[in-house]
Amino acid sequence: MDLRWEILAGYGPLFASGLWMTIQLTIVSIGAGLVLGIFLGLVSSSRDAPAPKSAPLRWTLVVARGITRAYVAFFRGTPLFVQILLVHFALMPVLIHPDNGLLLSGEAAREFRQSHGAFFSGALAMTLNAGAYISEIFRAGIQSIHLGQTQAAYSLGFTHPQAMRFIVLPQAFRRMVPALVNEGVTLIKDSSLVSAIGLAELALAARTVAGAYSRYWEPYLAISAVYLVLTLLLSTLAKQLEAPSHLRGR
Repeated sequence: MDLRWEILAGYGPLFASGLWMTIQLTIVSIGAGLVLGIFLGLVSSSRDAPAPKSAPLRWTLVVARGITRAYVAFFRGTPLFVQILLVHFALMPVLIHPDNGLLLSGEAAREFRQSHGAFFSGALAMTLNAGAYISEIFRAGIQSIHLGQTQAAYSLGFTHPQAMRFIVLPQAFRRMVPALVNEGVTLIKDSSLVSAIGLAELALAARTVAGAYSRYWEPYLAISAVYLVLTLLLSTLAKQLEAPSHLRGR
């Protein structure tokens, strides 16, 4: 196999900007997905909490748990690629449209879609997807803590949010780290799917080089190496977080 690595020489800035776009997309998706996942995970785990005395609040929680289950089932049960297409071509025109966008309209909507539309759609789709998976990670992590600990907290006068904050989550988070890292690694790799809607990240950079030279080994091996380095760095960071505090940094 004759590899011609010199064809990549003139595309350094393209790959660099693609790498930066991939990193930005992953950070935004992980950060926003983590916030969404924590909220949904707490809603899902509220079944084991003491029932509120207020009937409207009880029914609100029941409805919220039902919506959460449906949301998680949809985003875990359908391909991320399809979700990206749905968000970009179906949801995006509803939210941001020059005529009657719900979030943005007029000339500002037109400029936003031209400049940031693909990034917004990709980040939103990946965030919604990550939120569903992370919510299940948090739900499982919370349920892994013995119920007796939360019951003891309630007997001491803690509210459910206080029991979660001070008793359950500090213990559960350490157990969640490996699963959260796996989700982060998945998001890094799945960011390549966003190239389908024209976002200039690593996969689109490789496709550009492949189209220019009709050579596929070199550009795709190059971005494979970059993805591998990114995932290894994330895994190394996770091992540091999993280690006891007195061993970190060794």
